[in-house]
Amino acid sequence: MMGLMPSEETRTMTPPTVRSSAAHDAGKAGGASTRAWTMRLLVLGIVLSALNLRPAITSLGALLEEVRDGLGMSGSVAGLLTSVPPLCFAVFGVMAPRLARRFGAGAVVCAGMVAIATGLLIRPYAGGTAGFLAGSALALMGIAVSNVLMPVIVKHWFPDRVGSMTGLYSMALALGTALAAAVTVPLTDTLGGSWQTGLALWAGLAVAAVLPWLPFVRGRVTPPGAEKAAGTATGGNPVQDPEATTTSAQASAPAEHARVEAPRLRMARSRTAWALAVFFGLQATAAYITMGWMAQIFRDAGVPAGTAGLLLAVTMVMGVPLAFVIPRLATRLPHQGPIVLALGVCGLVGYAGLYLAPAAGAWAWAVLLGIANCAFPLALTMVGMRARTGPGVAQLSAFAQSTGYLISIPGPLLVGVLYQHSGGWGLPIALMSALMIPQMVVGFLAGRDRTVEDEAAR
Repeated sequence: MMGLMPSEETRTMTPPTVRSSAAHDAGKAGGASTRAWTMRLLVLGIVLSALNLRPAITSLGALLEEVRDGLGMSGSVAGLLTSVPPLCFAVFGVMAPRLARRFGAGAVVCAGMVAIATGLLIRPYAGGTAGFLAGSALALMGIAVSNVLMPVIVKHWFPDRVGSMTGLYSMALALGTALAAAVTVPLTDTLGGSWQTGLALWAGLAVAAVLPWLPFVRGRVTPPGAEKAAGTATGGNPVQDPEATTTSAQASAPAEHARVEAPRLRMARSRTAWALAVFFGLQATAAYITMGWMAQIFRDAGVPAGTAGLLLAVTMVMGVPLAFVIPRLATRLPHQGPIVLALGVCGLVGYAGLYLAPAAGAWAWAVLLGIANCAFPLALTMVGMRARTGPGVAQLSAFAQSTGYLISIPGPLLVGVLYQHSGGWGLPIALMSALMIPQMVVGFLAGRDRTVEDEAAR
């Protein structure tokens, strides 16, 4: 009994503040570990999701001739098929912020990956053009909501690393685009030559992208900094962060109130928002014409199908290094207009080459058009820079992408019509070149150093 008394006395005399401090430190260590794991999982989810945002389109571009023959499509109907992506992006993209407010951005992106996997799996076997279009629309719906929410997630979770994270996301997107263009034809040949199998195999990549988002669906993981809104319950600083709980169902009442009360911006009143939307639409027009038709241009010039797919892959893979460099450069410049002009000049030279010597200089034109296509990561970066807050980025992203994709719908369709009725690529290439001029103008205007909150607030 006496032997126990010193330890008993010691335990009794331990100051409560010491025990509380030790528990608090342990909690902080556990919280830091959880946050680090969460951030790694989120980065993985962003990268895998970005890899899935273009294979549905570029895999089809690589096999477009086989799909047209298999489904009995005319050139005009094929043009309609290449116009489906921007149509779906415009229609479904505008729903993304509302869905994110209700279910959380992570849950919506997870559902988007499920839609991509399902659409890619069923569209080759749906039977007929209508079924193919319906399956494509389902996959593109998932791509649309993810397109809009990726800049929001980057701004929300990585506010001090918008440039580098946008670059990482854009690199993964470009890699997925190029990978689908490069390997779809060889894999199709390896698997027996069936275009249905060649298109359906990309559903597996989308299934893999679902997994990292599952914790964000079940638990609505709290972003870093959200605990600040909870006050001083654990000795913290009672500073509220209105953006910290945009996707968290576990937010405290003050932070939740701040989220609900975030001002709605009238984007139609902002010249910057309109310039960014038109720039986004014109660069999307060029991108979807390239993804849908460039392989066919090379094939009609006498380039073998496998080489034409590789040329398209080269165009897409140029975005891997440049999509990381350009956003980081853009965030360091007060005006992004010079980058817009440089990319536009590359596009004009590439189109001239396609017209004058499509086969002889094919690799050079593929590289130049790949550089021009990096207007997409630049546009995403400017979305994050032209708004000061997370809710502002969400609204600007939805407006610019939905409006932009509506603008881009006629381009691929018109290229198909011109190609069919003129019997060559002269008029379609002239159209692509003509559209590059206004793209450079509005992109220069969108690059000015200002924010939509100053122009679009009620």
